Amino acid sequence: MPSVPVADLVLRGGGVHTVDPARPSATAVAVGGGRIVAVGDDGDVAALIGSATRVIELRGRTLLPGFQDAHCHPISSGLDQLRCDLLGVTSGRAAVLDAIHAYATSHPDDPWIIGSGWYMADFPNGTPHRRDLDAAVGDRPAYLENRDGHSGWVSSRTLALAGIDASTADPVGGRIERDPDGTPTGALHESAVELVEPFFPPTTQADLERGLLRAQAYFHSLGITAWQDAHVEPAGEATYLAVANRGQLTMRTIGAQWWEPSWDVAAIPDLVARRVSARADRYASTSIKMMLDGVLETFTGAMLEPYLAPDGGSADRTGILFIEPEVVRRIVVELDRNGFQVHFHVIGDRAARIALDALEAALAANGRTDGRHHLAHIQVIHPDDVPRFAALGAIANAQPLWACHERQMDLLTIPFLGPERTGWQYPFGSLVRSGARLAMGSDWGVSTPNPFEEMHVAVERVHHTLVGKMEPLLPDEALTLDQAVHAFTMGSAYVNHLDDTTGSISVGKLADLAVLDRDLWDRGAGSIAAARVVGTFVEGKAVHEDPSLGG
Repeated sequence: MPSVPVADLVLRGGGVHTVDPARPSATAVAVGGGRIVAVGDDGDVAALIGSATRVIELRGRTLLPGFQDAHCHPISSGLDQLRCDLLGVTSGRAAVLDAIHAYATSHPDDPWIIGSGWYMADFPNGTPHRRDLDAAVGDRPAYLENRDGHSGWVSSRTLALAGIDASTADPVGGRIERDPDGTPTGALHESAVELVEPFFPPTTQADLERGLLRAQAYFHSLGITAWQDAHVEPAGEATYLAVANRGQLTMRTIGAQWWEPSWDVAAIPDLVARRVSARADRYASTSIKMMLDGVLETFTGAMLEPYLAPDGGSADRTGILFIEPEVVRRIVVELDRNGFQVHFHVIGDRAARIALDALEAALAANGRTDGRHHLAHIQVIHPDDVPRFAALGAIANAQPLWACHERQMDLLTIPFLGPERTGWQYPFGSLVRSGARLAMGSDWGVSTPNPFEEMHVAVERVHHTLVGKMEPLLPDEALTLDQAVHAFTMGSAYVNHLDDTTGSISVGKLADLAVLDRDLWDRGAGSIAAARVVGTFVEGKAVHEDPSLGG
């Protein structure tokens, strides 16, 4: 009679939400050899427990598949946590300046002050001034990126080093904010940041590796076991490979190779070569990030119709399109033919339409492929384009934390969209009802990578700190909790081509798991945003443990 296998790990006595329609719920899971070997009730796993089995009593807590973040910037954002990190400063302009001054004072020997995370709504018209930064850092050069990564704030010393003055023309694809006399204010949008980048102190390979490891530990503490890095250049690939070759890469990673807007199809063979060479355990460089437009708050998101002026009339501007539509179509057809996934940045409705038109051209030229192309951000989608996602197999990659009323939305976005287009924002519910696949990501460090805070907004359409203070934003576009969890697990696993081995708690799949501190579906236990992860496992091995996990 064959012997009964002994599990390495058993988790029992809780609510196992499998995200597997064949068996949606259970109370226990057994793991052996890095894979799930049993899913059922406590009795189903009892025979698999041996003297060496680690047994974790869930005590009614929720067990989920590990979350997957389909759009984030781990290395740079991990580095940001080690620099002048303003992401958590949310109490206004004075608090931001105090935080910068405190950092500069505590780092007197740093030749530059480098950081990120300031919030546009903390400054008049969304644009800070060099004079404030000069007061905070003195005569030192400084560069602080805003939290969405589309604008930079520089000191007078930085402008002088780069030779930027009233006579400097706006670069293609960017804009220099100016005082009435033409003098640069210190706010640089989009490609204008490239005017100062050559003067930054060099970032070493060791710096990049520290940033990656910092980000990986942080994401594991949030129950995240896979991500898609939305902007990988050769230095980033080298970072992943170095960490992986030391056996330290525990995060399953798809790298989206960066597509320079000036490139054409002649660049594709080099990207193919990188895809072949830049592979390691848990790392693959199979996606291409294509940035089509900017953001609405700086009027750089590409719109079909002009933004409104403050008086409600036309401002006669439709944003910035970084790549012309016919070029996008030509490139996407060839990327799809070469087996790449295209990861689009689209904010405005024109950018989204151009991406969908390009995917339609690829489908006509190449037939149905397994590219799993996705449109990230999807802030404004024209209603005519919503059903095209399902028809074209395009995946909607949502960053749900943004789908709510808050100062940036109410002061810097809605007044310049008008009521009709405001109603087209973040149409998650409409996309799901139309049959589109939905994935989720954070865009960290633009916003928190905490899946619970993001899912809270996806379900409630209100930020968790504003419950009772703000009305929901377009509540008909809200998701159910089951839909939000699916998007952060199987939805993002599908984007990452990892759905055969991860994304659900199913026998045979890899044991990438997250243990929560509560029953997530019990609203009496607190809001969705209040949930915390007490244990994260990759192939059955703990990569994050809270002392309360037990076992």
